[in-house]
Amino acid sequence: MMKISHKLQLDYHYFSSTLGWILLAAGTRGISLVHFCGPSPLSRDAYEHHLKQLLSEATAFSYHKSSLLNKAKKAVLDYLHDHRPLAAIPLDLPTGTPFQHRVWNALGEIPFGQTRSYLQVAQAIGQPQSSRAVGQACGRNPVPLFIPCHRVVAADGSLGGFSGGIHIKEALLEIERGRASG
Repeated sequence: MMKISHKLQLDYHYFSSTLGWILLAAGTRGISLVHFCGPSPLSRDAYEHHLKQLLSEATAFSYHKSSLLNKAKKAVLDYLHDHRPLAAIPLDLPTGTPFQHRVWNALGEIPFGQTRSYLQVAQAIGQPQSSRAVGQACGRNPVPLFIPCHRVVAADGSLGGFSGGIHIKEALLEIERGRASG
């Protein structure tokens, strides 16, 4: 279950992966941000700039590899390299409307290796006319991977969008397809 913080002090860490550099940030109760930063490393100031833009609710940032960040990093790398489902990691989401949280909870119910359409997610939350709003909630998901918005596609099977870029969404779906069928 997700907890919502109101005052947020974040520890953060960044690391290289097969999908480029990934920025993780955590509050005291869980992971608050996963951000795909591109193929090249950035300066610490640039990572902090990303944090300030993406989580304006945060009151302070500290570069620190906490045990939670280490656990999250290991889960992400295991997922990417070994094609294993992500280990359960606590989340601490400082943002999001009640509607977005309902969507994000529904996304967490999509099994590894499967996809749902934006319409199917809208129907799952009892708002079948809100497909477009579901897409917007996916785009505002602060913790892609841990809340698997990459598993949501258009009704015609096309990929739609992804905050980290379509190439990353495609790679994530390919990881899951390969593991689910293998």
